[in-house]
This record gives sequence, structure tokens and C-alpha cells, in this order.
Amino acid sequence: MSFGKRLLEARKKKGISQEEMASHLGTKGPAIGRYERDEMKPSIDAATKMAKVLGVSLDWLVGITDMELDAATLGRIQDINKLSQKDKELVFEFLDSFIANRKIKNVLQ
Repeated sequence: MSFGKRLLEARKKKGISQEEMASHLGTKGPAIGRYERDEMKPSIDAATKMAKVLGVSLDWLVGITDMELDAATLGRIQDINKLSQKDKELVFEFLDSFIANRKIKNVLQ
């Protein structure tokens, strides 16, 4: 999916108009339309601001990854990353057990 399509999808999902998005970036609505139609590419600073306003990762917005992480999930991952190695292992052990449990439940249903 192109940058413009991702921008459009994220903006609509967030319920923000082109004009509102433009005001966050200090530009005009037509510029957002050109980005969404892939007629123009934003600067890295503008793309970073867009990602923050939309609550998505810059990697997803520019197409580096297809995994769409919202700001809350990304914040949790960053918090886990700040833990000691021992605490990280405990968190991952819990997550692995929880995920395995859910997979088993889904198979049994």
C-alpha cells in the first residue's frame, strides 16, 4: 500500500479532516490531498508529525512494515524495552504462555 493510501486510511480511521490534518502540520488541506493521491511526498519531519497526529508508527505510515502499531501499543513495547533483562524475560514468558493458551482455545472452539 502506498504512503498516500496509508495516510488516507489512518486519517479517516482517526476521524480527522484534511483541513484538521493540515492545521496540525502548518499547511493547507489541498496539500494533504496531494499526499493522499501520491502526487507529492512529505518531508521526513512532516511525515513524522503526521504519524504522531494519527497515532500510528512512522514505519507503518511510510510502508516499512505492514504491522500497524497504535501509539499505546508502541508505548508499552518501549516500556518493556526499558526493563532489566530478567524482567523482560518474565514479561515475554507470560506473553508466550498467554498467546499459546489463546491459540489452544481457538483450535478447540
